[in-house]
Amino acid sequence: MSTTSDPIPSPRRPSPPGTWIRRNPIALKELRGRMRGARAFIVLTGYVALMSLFAILLYTFYTISSSATVTTSGGVIGKIIFAGVVVVELFMVSFIAPAFTTGAISGERERRTFNLLRTTLLPARRIVLGKLISALAYIVLLLLVAVPLQSMAFLMGGMAIEEVLISVEILLVSAITYSAIGILTSAWTKRTLSASVLTYTFTLLTTVALPLGLLALLPFLLIGLDQLGQPVLEAILLYGYGLLVSLNPVGAAIGTEVMLLQKGTVFVSSYMLSSGASIPLISPWIVYTAIYGLVSFVLVVWSVRLVRRIEAA
Repeated sequence: MSTTSDPIPSPRRPSPPGTWIRRNPIALKELRGRMRGARAFIVLTGYVALMSLFAILLYTFYTISSSATVTTSGGVIGKIIFAGVVVVELFMVSFIAPAFTTGAISGERERRTFNLLRTTLLPARRIVLGKLISALAYIVLLLLVAVPLQSMAFLMGGMAIEEVLISVEILLVSAITYSAIGILTSAWTKRTLSASVLTYTFTLLTTVALPLGLLALLPFLLIGLDQLGQPVLEAILLYGYGLLVSLNPVGAAIGTEVMLLQKGTVFVSSYMLSSGASIPLISPWIVYTAIYGLVSFVLVVWSVRLVRRIEAA
């Protein structure tokens, strides 16, 4: 009497890179459409050209202005070029990223092609993620081509690898968040123009208005820390201002650099109060990543629910 044994299942092979994109037809269609024309390469070339031109102008201007007064070390010039390139790149990414997502859903409704997406039986989650992934893939490409410009500072000295990695991380988190905001406004409004106005209003508030407001409040913070004399109020004031700094990418980048220069760390440092006690301070880029990561997740979930409402209507 013979017995048959079950076949031993073969081990599952790891998926090749890019499979997660090919499994989403929306992301694949958007990527093919974006990279097939000349617009994507024109934007990419113009982006690199502008960043390179800014770095050259910044280097030339600083060397000419400083040569007449005092000899400047290469490390100082490298830090200035690095900071300038990162700030300009941050503003460009913050305004380019929403441009790829503000018309993701509203554009389909304006072209009356949203019903075609519904006939594909794709769930709302895959539609939203496909639109978001296709936009982020191009933004990541922009970030990668600008890394050599940031790394130029290494040739002059005075830079640490942590600064480059943290700058790329802040740029990537900013791109994800602002793209998610564009997806949300696109699903919320019926017109791409309205979605663009709402998205860029939020972008201006977080990248321009909030940093300028924090800069105006900085003297009052310093006066308050000197004159309060109460450790509890000092800690509350310091943590509150630090939270506001961490709510915008410009403040998070500058605050992290200040902590690195003064405390020699990019993770956790300490601050001594007037009573002699010390309190821990978390680096702004960590708080920024945690807050904006949570906000991005909430925005994507909210966008999925809005798309489901459109499908049910």
